[in-house]
Amino acid sequence: MFSAYSGWVIGAALLLAVVSLVTAIRNRPMGALILAGLVLVELALVVQAVIALPKAGQVTEQATFVGYLIGTVVIPPAALWWGRAERTRWGPAVIAVAAFTVGVMTGRLLQLWDLP
Repeated sequence: MFSAYSGWVIGAALLLAVVSLVTAIRNRPMGALILAGLVLVELALVVQAVIALPKAGQVTEQATFVGYLIGTVVIPPAALWWGRAERTRWGPAVIAVAAFTVGVMTGRLLQLWDLP
């Protein structure tokens, strides 16, 4: 897995988490900016999965690595579904938690990749 690419994914996910949290604090529903950010993060995660999945055999903890990799791809669509269904401030709050979770999970993927 490429550390620089994953670093950008982590940064984008954390930026999305901050924007979503500010939107939730301001008591606003999810807008186009959050939706676009979530779609971009999802696309970046799919690219990351396509790059990393074939090389999962090089990782010591293969099952954990694949689980995290699949989890990061599944979380944003679930958050989008839940966030769009919840038209109050809690929709963006759900997306903030999901984006933060994706950032942390991507960081954990880097740790697993770098283990000897």
